[in-house]
Amino acid sequence: MKKLITIILAVAIGGIASTAMSQQAAQNLDELLELVRQGKINETAEHKKREQEFLRNKAQQQQLLRQAEAEQRAEERRSDRLEAEFNANEEKLAQLQEELSNELGALKELFGVLQQVSGDARGIFESSIISAQYANREDFLDELIQKTASSSKLPTIEEIERLWYEVQREMTESGKVVKFNTTVQYPDGVTEEKEVTRVGTFNLVSDGKYLEWSPGAKRVTELVRQPADRFLSTASDLQEAEEGFTAFALDPSRGSILALLIQAPSIGERIDQGGTIGYLILAIGAIGVLLIIYCFVSLGLANSKVKKQIRSDVVNTDNPLGRVLSVYDANRTVDVETLELKLDEAILKETPALERFLVMIKIISAVAPLMGLLGTVTGMIVTFQSMTLFGTGDPKLMAGGISQALMTTVLGIVVALPTLFLHSIVSGMSKRIIHTLEEQSAGIIAVHAEQQSGRGA
Repeated sequence: MKKLITIILAVAIGGIASTAMSQQAAQNLDELLELVRQGKINETAEHKKREQEFLRNKAQQQQLLRQAEAEQRAEERRSDRLEAEFNANEEKLAQLQEELSNELGALKELFGVLQQVSGDARGIFESSIISAQYANREDFLDELIQKTASSSKLPTIEEIERLWYEVQREMTESGKVVKFNTTVQYPDGVTEEKEVTRVGTFNLVSDGKYLEWSPGAKRVTELVRQPADRFLSTASDLQEAEEGFTAFALDPSRGSILALLIQAPSIGERIDQGGTIGYLILAIGAIGVLLIIYCFVSLGLANSKVKKQIRSDVVNTDNPLGRVLSVYDANRTVDVETLELKLDEAILKETPALERFLVMIKIISAVAPLMGLLGTVTGMIVTFQSMTLFGTGDPKLMAGGISQALMTTVLGIVVALPTLFLHSIVSGMSKRIIHTLEEQSAGIIAVHAEQQSGRGA
C-alpha cells in the first residue's frame, strides 16, 4: 500500500514537473521543488478565478433558464392550438371529400375508365409509327392521367375531346398509305431529311429500304440490316406507285416478322458456317463444273462433226469418225481380220479423248458427300467440346459446331447431286459417239468382207 502511494505521488509530481519544465528547465532538485510549488500556487489561483467567474454568471444563468421555460410553455400552447386546428381541418376535409364523392356520383367510374384508356392510348401512341408523322401527340396524356387520378382536379371537356380525337386519328391513319418528310438516321449516325412512305401502322420505307421507329429516341432510323432483295423490290415499287394497287411485303406484326427475316443468315453467311471444309467442297465443286462445261463443249463439237462426217462422202480428219475412215482408206487392200484390227485400234485411240475428265467428274461426285460427312463429324466434335467446357445451359455455345456439321453436309450434297447428274449426261454423249464409231467400223468391215468374197467368186 505504501509502495502504491509512493508511485502515485511520483506520477503526480512528474506531471507537475513536466508542466513546469515546459516553462523553465530545472538544473537540480531544489529548483525542481521550487518549480513544483510555483505551479501548484498558479493552479490554485486559476481555479479560484474560475469559481468567482462562475458565481458571477449564476444569476444570469438563472434568468436564461426562466426565459427558456417561458418559451417552452408558449410553444406547448402553440402546439396544442395547431393540433386542434389540424384535427378541425381533417374533419372538414373528410366532410368535403364525402360531399365531393356524392356530387361526382357516376363520374368517378367515368374518370377511372378515362384514366385507363389514357394510359393504354399513351403506350400505343408512343410505340406507333404514326408518331413519326405526328410528333409528341402523347404528351398531353400525362397531364390528363394526373387529373383523372387526382381528387382535386378534373379534366376539361377539351382534353377529353382531344383524347377521343387522337384515338380516332390512330384508327383512321392505320388504314392509309401516306408520304411525308422526316429526319432519318442512318446506321453510321448521319441524319438526313427525306421523304418516307408509311404503310398504316405496320411499316416505314424510304429509298427502297425498311425503316423503324425508335420510341425512346423518337426518331426514324434505317435498319442496320435489310431483308432479302425480293422484299426490298416491293418497297421500291410501293414508293414509285402513284395510284392503284401495288404488291408490298407487309409485316402485320409491326416489326416482329421483319426482325426474324433480318436475323436469317444470307447464302454467304451460311457458307461461312461450313468453315474450311465447306470452302474445300465448293472448290472441288467449281472444278467439277469447269470440267463438265469443257466436256459439254468438246463432246458437243465432236458429235456435230461426226454427224456431218456421216452425211459427207469426203473424209475429214478433224473429227473421230473421219480419222477412223482415214484408216480404212489407208488399208483397203488388206484382209478382213487385219482391217478389223486396224479399225479397232483407231477407235481405241479416239476413246481416251472422248472420255477425258469423266472419271474425275465421277470422283468429285463421290468425294463431295464424303467431305460433307467429314465436316459433320468435325462440327460434332466442336459441339461436344463446347458441351464439355461450358455445359448445355446455353445453346448458343453449341450453335457454331452444329452449324458447321449441318452446312458441310448440305454443301456436299449440293455439289454431289448436280455433278452426278451432269456426269451421266456427258458420259452418255461420249458413249453415243463411241457407239457411232463402232457402228460405222462394223459397217465398213461388212462392206469390205462382201467386196473380198465377190472378188474371190
